[in-house]
Amino acid sequence: MLKKRRQIFELLFMASDLLVVSASWMLAYWLRFETDLVPADKGIPNFSHYLTMLLFIWLIWAFVFRRMGLYRPMRGVRRVREHWLLLNANLTAVVLLIAVTYLFREKSVPFSRLVFIYFGVLATLSTMAQRSLLRFLLREVRRRGYNLRYLLIVGAGQVAGDIASRVRLHREVGMQLIGCLSKDGCEERGPRGLPVVGRYNDLRHLVSTMDIDQVVVALPLEDNEWLPEIMSQLKDSLVDVKIVPDLYRFVSLGGSIEEFEGLPVISVQETPLNGINLFAKRVVDVVLASLALIVCAPLMLIIALLIKLTSRGPVLYRQERVSFDGTAFKIIKFRTMSTDAEQSGPGWTKPGDSRVTRLGRFLRSSSLDELPQFFNVLSGEMSIVGPRPERPVFIEEFRKRIPRYYLRHKVPAGMTGWAQVNGWRGDSSIDKRIECDLYYIENWTLFLDLKILLLTVFRGFRNRNAY
Repeated sequence: MLKKRRQIFELLFMASDLLVVSASWMLAYWLRFETDLVPADKGIPNFSHYLTMLLFIWLIWAFVFRRMGLYRPMRGVRRVREHWLLLNANLTAVVLLIAVTYLFREKSVPFSRLVFIYFGVLATLSTMAQRSLLRFLLREVRRRGYNLRYLLIVGAGQVAGDIASRVRLHREVGMQLIGCLSKDGCEERGPRGLPVVGRYNDLRHLVSTMDIDQVVVALPLEDNEWLPEIMSQLKDSLVDVKIVPDLYRFVSLGGSIEEFEGLPVISVQETPLNGINLFAKRVVDVVLASLALIVCAPLMLIIALLIKLTSRGPVLYRQERVSFDGTAFKIIKFRTMSTDAEQSGPGWTKPGDSRVTRLGRFLRSSSLDELPQFFNVLSGEMSIVGPRPERPVFIEEFRKRIPRYYLRHKVPAGMTGWAQVNGWRGDSSIDKRIECDLYYIENWTLFLDLKILLLTVFRGFRNRNAY
């Protein structure tokens, strides 16, 4: 029954994909040859030649979409993940289509390159829109109690309770909880009020006698010795089986599952900033820092002259800070304090601090003292967006009393960050700052960096906690 239902939905999605892709191909022809967007200087080819390409389009798109997993069940898959797959699948299919047309085309029937460009854009946008509409309709159907799949959880610990909470919260996924199994089966209710319907040993019998579509094995760590027995009971079953390990207590940053030579690897602590992501962030930093230094050069020259005229000492101040991977570097700032400010040792500035010069107080409150840090960005010691770098002497103090503090060094330090745009700047709550920094690391994207930059601009550079 479940297999037939899957086949019906697969055919539905495939038919709708091919329908909108076909419409995109014909619309691309119309945009190229029936509008005045780009003049057709070489004449208008017969539409029938383009119509014959639909057979190749159907074969290529069906093959590529299936190979990229777009017809697998996606009840729990985030929409952004599906859209990313659609983008890659459409680009791959367009490249294959171009190759096919150049292999089999007749010399007298050249295909317009603009048609392929229009088609690639239209096919990607239309399949995304069509998939979103279908997902919305299916979610509404499931909310009304139709097209449900029945779920049994093996385990009665915290993980089982978390699964139950998420399933109940997202009714649009269409999962109906039957209950859970415990080691003894003597309890009436498990976590989150989940009914206990039997023991681990009852699994084979329950799967064969009840209408169960999916089994989620969520054993507490202390019951992991039961896993071989549980999997043995399921080896002849046709239900879907998923395992959710009890690793919550160990996950500290960016947990994920990878594959290494066919072996599943669970990551409990990693940063999204590696490989191409780190390269892209670096490119953006270099471009923006270069532009900022060009634009701010006159202002920086004026500030330098004012510092020289109003107090003795150098214009710039260098201080040791810690950035990416715990690497120490010298941060560059405009000097805002007297040259003997730290004779008695490092410390935070206080309201009315006599060590701060009159001009320095304005520079600190307006964040203009931080403009030279664009040179740190260009040299690769910092990023424009990231957790603010701290001094080594304070880091040792913070890491002793604040859990996960050192994880903020999993990304490059920044001139501005999520904590700063949310008001946690200067001498403010270190706990709130760490909370914001870890949120930034776990959710990093280039779009988040752009959002932080825009918030920095629109919320101003004023620092109420700078003295």
